[in-house]
Amino acid sequence: MKKQQGFTLIELLIVVAIIGILATIALPQYSKYQARSKVTAGLAEISALKVPFEDTINQGTAPTLANVANGATTTSNCTLAVTGTAATGEGTLTCTLLNAPGPVLGKTITLSRSGAATGNTSGVWTCATTVNADYSPRGCTASGT
Repeated sequence: MKKQQGFTLIELLIVVAIIGILATIALPQYSKYQARSKVTAGLAEISALKVPFEDTINQGTAPTLANVANGATTTSNCTLAVTGTAATGEGTLTCTLLNAPGPVLGKTITLSRSGAATGNTSGVWTCATTVNADYSPRGCTASGT
């Protein structure tokens, strides 16, 4: 009796077909995961600026990039923008996504602070984003434009 060595052509083709099917399913899911991760990272970066923003507002100073983000205009995930008025306690922290997958590249995430009715110390933060709802972090309103 002859000893079998190696794999037959049919066995190899079956393995290649299985790998192809798995890749067809996995690659789009991985791309979506990368985009959602980039949006979440951008949100985390501007969320970290809420404390200096609040400090600046409570000191009666208008928030700017210089006094909130120490003058940094970009991070690894965002181009930052800060606006606000100390008198009303209102303002925004905006992240325009950089180095991101196509579906979210150039989209924005905005944290907005509404002024408090009695002083500036208890403003309410809301989150809005221009990314599609599929990529939007929980708690952020997505406009998808």
